[in-house]
This record gives sequence, structure tokens and C-alpha cells, in this order.
Amino acid sequence: MKKLGAFLTSLVLVAVFAGLYGALHDQLSFTIAPEYFTKFKYDQFAFEPSWFGGDRPTVAVIGFLATWWVGAFIGLFLGGTALLQPDAPSMRRAITRGVLVTLGVAAVCALLGLTYGWFFLNGPPEGWRLPSDVLDPHAFLSVASMHNASYGGGVLGLIIALTDMEWRRTTRKPIK
Repeated sequence: MKKLGAFLTSLVLVAVFAGLYGALHDQLSFTIAPEYFTKFKYDQFAFEPSWFGGDRPTVAVIGFLATWWVGAFIGLFLGGTALLQPDAPSMRRAITRGVLVTLGVAAVCALLGLTYGWFFLNGPPEGWRLPSDVLDPHAFLSVASMHNASYGGGVLGLIIALTDMEWRRTTRKPIK
């Protein structure tokens, strides 16, 4: 019963942590390319900044809403795999480690995506649409690259975290 409680709690907490990551991630994104929000994300979410008290709170809400569900997905896999741990305390440690690994990899990949966008993207890649009235396409594309890389990093981080969790369980290496 304690393991089930740890699993259910992880679903909620990981979703909240992912949402907070998204809110912070988008604050950085807005600092670099406000137009990514004013000419793309606000329309995508059908939000008006006045509803939330201005640009920064709106950006935070968008970041949270864009990523909480990724956290729920990650929590489902981390929590489900952690059910194989011998007890609830081991399970909680495994989930915590998995979340930290996943968030860390996602953050590093986001920065790599931003770097790639900033130094190597000279125009929109095949299949990318850039709003015609964007004044700073370089910043817009760099932030778009950052966002894509962050999602990819979340998936990569989850794979690394699950591999680590299973390796530690099967080799009896305790998770500290």
C-alpha cells in the first residue's frame, strides 16, 4: 500500500516539478526572444497577457501548461519502474534520482539547443514556419531550437534515468 501511495504521489509531484521547469524555462526564453511568445505562443494558447497580469506571468502559465503533462508522462514511467524496488523508501529515492537526472538532461539539452540555434541556424529549417512579422528571427529561431531540444532532452533524460534505475536494482547498487 505504501508503494502505491509513493507511485501516485510521484505522478502528481513530477507533473508539478515539470510544470515549474517549464515556467522557468519560458522565463529564459522570453528574455531571449519575447516575440516567440507575443507572435506565436500567445496565439497558440489563445491567451492575452492582461488576463494574467502581464507578459511574465503569462509566459510562466504557458510554460507550466506546456510541460506539466510531460512530467505526468515521466512520472508514470519513473513511478511504474520504481514499483520494482523492494520497499517504499527505496522507491522514493529511485524516483527522486530519476527526476533529477531527467530534469538535468533536459536542461543541458535546452542549453545545447539554444547554442545550436544561436550559432548555427541561419534560417528556418525545413518544415518550420516563422511568423512573417518577426523582427528578430535569429532570437526566435534560437528559442524554438531550445524548446525542441528541451523536449528531446526530457525523453533522453527519462531513458537514462530508467536505465540507471533498472541497473541499480538488478546489480543491487543502492540508490542514495
